[in-house]
Amino acid sequence: MNLITGATGLLGSHIAEKLVEMGQPVRALVRKNSDTRILEAWGVELVYGDVTEPKSIAEAMKGVKTVYHSAAGVGDWGSWANYFVPVTIGGTRNMLEAAKRENVERFLHISSISSYGHIMTDDIVDETWPLGELGKNLNKWSYYSRAKIEAEKLVRQAHAAGDICATIAKPSWLYGPRDRASMPRIIKAIRARKTKLLGRGDNKLNLTYAGNEAEGCILAATMECAKGQTYNLSSDGDITQAEYFNKIAECLGVKPITRKVPFKVAYNAAFLMELFGHITNRKTPPLVTRYSVWLIGRKCFFSPEKARRELGWKPTVGYEEGIQRSVRWCIDNLGL
Repeated sequence: MNLITGATGLLGSHIAEKLVEMGQPVRALVRKNSDTRILEAWGVELVYGDVTEPKSIAEAMKGVKTVYHSAAGVGDWGSWANYFVPVTIGGTRNMLEAAKRENVERFLHISSISSYGHIMTDDIVDETWPLGELGKNLNKWSYYSRAKIEAEKLVRQAHAAGDICATIAKPSWLYGPRDRASMPRIIKAIRARKTKLLGRGDNKLNLTYAGNEAEGCILAATMECAKGQTYNLSSDGDITQAEYFNKIAECLGVKPITRKVPFKVAYNAAFLMELFGHITNRKTPPLVTRYSVWLIGRKCFFSPEKARRELGWKPTVGYEEGIQRSVRWCIDNLGL
C-alpha cells in the first residue's frame, strides 16, 4: 500500500495517477472539504483526516509500505504560527511518528529547492549545499521556505536515528494539468498584457512538468540506492524565463512579451508590498512577493544531475508538449 498526503494537489495527484497506472494500490489522506472526484475515479482509497490530526494519520498509515508525504502549507503568504508551523512542520512530525509506529519501509519527504534559501549565485547548486539560514539567505517572512527547512531537518533526524528509512525529494517550480496556482495567474497576466520579464529574461528556470516530477518521486521512493539520499528533482532541461512565458503566450495566441523590469526594482517593490500587507494584516497575498521575484528572476540553477545519474530520471514530457497540456487544462477546466 502506498499512502499519499497532499493527493488533491498538483504533485500529489500526479504521483497518485502514476502509481495507479503502474497497478499499485494507493491510499490518500484527504480533508473532508477537498475535491476528491478524480481520485475516486482512479480507484484511490480515501481516508478522511489531516496531517495535523494524529488519529486520522494512524488510521491512514495501517498496512502502508511506502509514504509519499507531499502535504504542506503552500504559497508565499499566510500565518507562520497558525498555518505553516502546524501544517508543514507539525504535520511532518506527525507523519514521521506514525510511520515509525507502523514500521513503514520507505518514507519519501517532498521538500523544495527553496530549502537551500533564496540564494543568488552564478554557481550550479547541487545537493551538497547547506540548508538556508534566517538572516543570511532567508528573511523573516520567508515562511514557506523556513517551514520546509524545519520539516526537512525533522526527516533527516528521524532517518539518522533509525526511526524510518527516508529519502528527500526537492522539486522546483512545477507546472502541468491540475495546476490551480501559478499557471492560471500567468495566463491571466499575459492576456491582460501585464506580464514583464524580470531582468533580461535570459536566466534559466528550474521548471518541471508535474508528471515528470511524479516519476522522479516514485524512483526516489523505491530504488535501493536512494535510501537516506536527497535529490534535486528540479529541471526537465534548459528553458529561459522569456522562453517559458512566450511559449505560454504562443499557446494563447497573443504577442510575445518584450517589456522588462530590472530585478532589483521588482524585488524592492515586492518588499514594500509585503511590508504593507503585514502592517495591514492582509489575508490575501500582495500582487508580488520577494519569493515570486526570486523564483522567476534568479540566476542560480539547481542541478538535477544526481537524480539523472543515480535514479536514471529524465523527462518523459518535454517543455513544448507540457506547456501546451497545462495551458489547455486551465482553459478547459478553469474557464480561462
